[in-house]
Amino acid sequence: NFLGLFVENKTFFSAFFHRHATPEKFYIEACDDGANDVLVIDRVSTEMTLAGIKDIPPSGVTRPICGIMGTIRLVAGMYLIVITRKRKVGDLFGHTVWKALEFDVISYKKTILHLTDFQMQDNKAFLSMLRNVLNTDGFYFCTDYDLTHTQQRLSNTSPDFQEMSLLERADQRFMWNGNLLREITAQPELHKFAFPVIHGFIVMNPCCINGKVFEWILISRRSCFRAGVRYYVRGIDSEGHAANFVETEQIVQYNNARVSFVQTRGSMPFFWSQRPNLKYKPKPQISTDTNHMDGFRRHFESQVLIYGKQVILNLVNQKGSELPLEQAFAKMVNGMENGLIKYIAFDFHKECSKMRWHRLQILVDAVSDMQEEFGCVSFQRMGVLHVGQKIEEQADFEKIYKNAWADNANACAKQYAGTGALKTDFTRTGKRTHWGLVMDGWNSMIRYYKNNFSDGFRQDSIDLFLGNYTVDETDGLTPLHMQKDWKFLLVSAFPILLVFHHCCDTWTETLAYVLFWGMASALTAAVIVVNGREFVDAPKLVQKEKMD
Repeated sequence: NFLGLFVENKTFFSAFFHRHATPEKFYIEACDDGANDVLVIDRVSTEMTLAGIKDIPPSGVTRPICGIMGTIRLVAGMYLIVITRKRKVGDLFGHTVWKALEFDVISYKKTILHLTDFQMQDNKAFLSMLRNVLNTDGFYFCTDYDLTHTQQRLSNTSPDFQEMSLLERADQRFMWNGNLLREITAQPELHKFAFPVIHGFIVMNPCCINGKVFEWILISRRSCFRAGVRYYVRGIDSEGHAANFVETEQIVQYNNARVSFVQTRGSMPFFWSQRPNLKYKPKPQISTDTNHMDGFRRHFESQVLIYGKQVILNLVNQKGSELPLEQAFAKMVNGMENGLIKYIAFDFHKECSKMRWHRLQILVDAVSDMQEEFGCVSFQRMGVLHVGQKIEEQADFEKIYKNAWADNANACAKQYAGTGALKTDFTRTGKRTHWGLVMDGWNSMIRYYKNNFSDGFRQDSIDLFLGNYTVDETDGLTPLHMQKDWKFLLVSAFPILLVFHHCCDTWTETLAYVLFWGMASALTAAVIVVNGREFVDAPKLVQKEKMD
């Protein structure tokens, strides 16, 4: 918990730019009053330099842009990615926060006729991957404020830190265009032409309690370390980065006081996987040949260093296929012997089964003392609430609060699972509804389809965007041309064989035909069930982890 003021970054530039394009170069002009520097990108050598406004040729084609996401190399060469449309989210301590809505991906090359047919197909596929990520809702930026850091981190910075550009000082965990801006980041004189972009969710609401108006803000930052889709990225990597890690900060600003409360979520931080195999819920697999404690310690040493004392809430099932996960987690926490970490396991499905949502109070009671210790009652300490008042009694604020958290859950779930979150009707209203049950069923079906038949492409898209896979123009065939093995070819050929059947003249021929194709169908189904992982849409760009 933190109460204090933040010294704003002195570097300022407008969110608006002009992109001037000639066959040889791109010119990026900042629209600030008095700005003279222009970023020049050579479309042939790919070199980036500074020039003056007078160097922009009048023959160039001019387009307004909202910002630069960065550059990336594909099969056809380099591409420039720019933000073309944005929407104002609100003002954060006097700094405008924008949501990026539309992007443009522009080739340095004027033609792709130099590519072979295979290369053209690959380049088209890679462009589709980039657009898949860019079309995933939730990119936010601010041109003169650091969105990658919490108020708590910013309150403990040095004067030198405050003088750094936004690119230099950004928390690399949450800078989703960090890979795309490598060339600009390497040249400090170019930093004013770019800014960090985070992925996640932001909402800002002016609220009123007891006649006192305050700002309530929710910011979720999705980590770009070990990011991915629901089943293809689980556990941690060797550096201790947990899969699909999200930092959520709740901020209250009243008069000149600010309060920040931070919580994080992520995959259980040891080495395990849960690869799709056509089953509704694949069985989790814990690695048996990896030293879990090394990565586990790295993860929590980093957590304690960044966030201090913390409580781990584990809501997985404590029976069935998830039981070994909970047992392994509890054992490793005990093995850490770290007094700054407390572990609480709560079997959510068991305790709240049959619509017994009131039993969540068991969990609330278990963490009540720690909530007090972490300063969760600072509404009251700031003078917004009267002594003895409860936030739950403020109906108007409670509605805003619950809806914002449900919207946050939906946004984060769509980014990694492909659909909105489940049970958000309970988050919004405090009870389950028939419509909520229907929507959960629908979202579960959509998740099943995406997990098995489209998430491989989505994972490849994320890995390409974040630089986990880089395209080499000199390579012949890319991993996109992986050959399927005999099992897949056998099943693919089955419907073709059915087309070539002939009409049966006698009942014995009919019976033989039915028996033959019945057995063939059963054999095909058995091959698919036994080898389910061979028939799902798996990632192609990054090698499978050793444990798989």
